[in-house]
This record gives sequence, structure tokens and C-alpha cells, in this order.
Amino acid sequence: MRIVGIVLVINEDRFIEPVVRNIAVFCDEIIVADDYRTRDRTGEIVQHLAREEPKIQYRKILRIGASHEMVAGYADTDTWIFAVDGDEIYDPVGLERFRRRLEAGEFSDWWCIFGNVLNCVRLDEASHEAKGYLAPPSRSMTKLYNFALIRAWDGPCKERLHGGFIRFHQGYDASLRRDLHQEVAWEDADFRCLHTCFLPRSSLDHGDGNLRLNIMDRAAMPWWRRLLKRDRDYVPWKMQKYARGEQVTVDSRNFFSRIPQQGQSGADG
Repeated sequence: MRIVGIVLVINEDRFIEPVVRNIAVFCDEIIVADDYRTRDRTGEIVQHLAREEPKIQYRKILRIGASHEMVAGYADTDTWIFAVDGDEIYDPVGLERFRRRLEAGEFSDWWCIFGNVLNCVRLDEASHEAKGYLAPPSRSMTKLYNFALIRAWDGPCKERLHGGFIRFHQGYDASLRRDLHQEVAWEDADFRCLHTCFLPRSSLDHGDGNLRLNIMDRAAMPWWRRLLKRDRDYVPWKMQKYARGEQVTVDSRNFFSRIPQQGQSGADG
């Protein structure tokens, strides 16, 4: 069994170091696909991490659909594809335990796994606290797919694991979704993520981050809104997905335990 991480980023230098470092304990291979429009230090930080860890590959892409082509060839192999965005910081301690569960075959008959999420409105590394909205009741956006259950995933894909046509092996289909965030409390979860969707994610960002769309959000936007930069129209949609329920505060120390004390951290700044 292999786990391949595919990280799609554009201007993510504030958090890209913990994003990539934390999944390195979980993945056998990590592909960081960086949009050609990136202007901050994202590429510099990832390339530094790649020199430390050979399993990390850094690739510049001209179109986000290329990110799916990087993983489509793993169909019909004993591979889990783990899609991560530059605003998703996973718990590396929990991921180590979760990998052992995958290797033991606990989830072999499931097509996709969704985990626990805290959509952050505040992240204080000094006090080891993160505040935000939990999934549930908010939506989980984690993406872990079992490519052993499919013959192919091809056709027009807007980005990795979005769109196109999936051909399943007999007896399997897209309904085989395991919603671990509905089964396990945040405190007990192995597969859990700090989603920094409401925070500035780049040294180039200004404000509180609410108007910052990820790559897939922007790809889904009508061409005329992209032309007019009508990001503001999408704020209510973002709040509807990720700001449900009451705000809670959680201990975040596990999520930054792999960041060296000295040197550059992507979360600095």
C-alpha cells in the first residue's frame, strides 16, 4: 500500500511548511503543484523542504487540471491519493496512527474518507490554541481516495480529484464514503485538520483572509466574475460551508510539533 499526497497551492507561504511537513509522516510521496501565478515565498520554502526530504517533489503548473494528471495513473493500484490544499494543516501525530489503520485494511472497502476539521478564525501558536468552527456541523473538506477501487479516473478534470469520469471496479461506487467526522469527536480523531480558510495564508495577503478563495473556488467562478475580481460575492458561500455552529477553542500543539525551532517556518509572519 502507498499513500501519495498531491498538494495544490498558490501564494501559501504563511502555512506551507507545516502543511507539507505534517503529511510527510503519512505519505510515501508528496507532489506539490504550484500555480504559475505564485509570487510569494511558497516555492522557495517547498524547494527547501524537498532538499531535506526526497519524497517531496515541487512542480510548477500552468493549468490546475495538470494536478489531476499527476495522480490519474495511480488508478487500479493499491494507492490512497491524499489531496491537500495550502490552507490545511493536519495533525501529524494522528496521521501516524491513521496510517497504521489504513495498512491494517480497516478502510480497504471504502472509496473516500472524510475527517474532522476546525475552520480557523484564530490561530495562536504561542498559547497552542486554535479557535473556529468544527465539522460537524460545518462541512468537512478533507480528501482521501482509495484508488484500488477504480479502473480509471479520466476525462475533463478541473483539478485533482474534481470532475471527470470515474470507472469503478464491480461492486464499488461513489456512495462508499466514510464520514469519520460524523463518528468521532475532535479530541479522539486521528484524521483531523486545521483549515485556515478564514486567515491570511500569504505574506502578500491583506485583511482577515475572508475574501481569499482557494484555487478550486476561483476555477468554479464564472469567467465574468473572475474578470471583475468579484470575490466578495463568494464570502456568504464560504461562511455557509465553513462557519456553522458555535465557535470552539482547541489545543493545537500537535499541529506544530514537527516545525524546527530554528530557521524559517511557513507559519511565521
